[in-house]
Amino acid sequence: MEIVLFLKNLLVSWGTAWVLWILLGLSLASVAVIVERWLVFRSRGADPQALTAALDAALARGAMDDALVLLEQRPSMPGRVAAAGLRLASHGAEAAQRGMESAAAAERSVLDRRLAYLGTLGNNAPFVGLFGTVIGVILAFDALGTDAGAAAAGQAAAAAVMAAIAEALVATAVGIGVALPAVASYNYFQRRIASMLGDVEALSKLVLAYLSSRELDLTAPTPERREVG
Repeated sequence: MEIVLFLKNLLVSWGTAWVLWILLGLSLASVAVIVERWLVFRSRGADPQALTAALDAALARGAMDDALVLLEQRPSMPGRVAAAGLRLASHGAEAAQRGMESAAAAERSVLDRRLAYLGTLGNNAPFVGLFGTVIGVILAFDALGTDAGAAAAGQAAAAAVMAAIAEALVATAVGIGVALPAVASYNYFQRRIASMLGDVEALSKLVLAYLSSRELDLTAPTPERREVG
């Protein structure tokens, strides 16, 4: 009982203000992460149709160097991955594929950075607010128990209980308010990652198709080779 009384007195003395300050700090940090991630995603975005058409035209002419310059001038995530494959084109299609897989993994790591914070905050901010609510309820019952023996404490007790309950509801509302933008942003960025990975796969397959066709042309038997054979 002594430990329970000690904890109750500690929570009553602290109140719910510190929980709200924690939620405010977490919210400001989430805003900073959202803005920073949005800038990163914007820098790695591209028009997939235009990029695919331009790359297809360059590869169809057999201009590998022009295609590489084109991709380097458009530093999007799909362009970076496709450029990694073209740099290894002289080593064959398999080497190019490995290079693009490695580049895609590195780009995915950059995009995933700090998104775990948004997901964790979205899942746990309501519980932090609920913790503040529990403290508010403890304050309400403590005020009710303290004023219950007073002769004319009816209105004072009611006012104290209402104030404590109001604090509890504020903590819950703030916790939900912090969680909603974090969850929405996390889901948005995850959808952007999935979309960009789809663009990466499309460009990678295009590069591999041309490299494989080029290897077949180089190894195909020519009339001169047939005569020698």
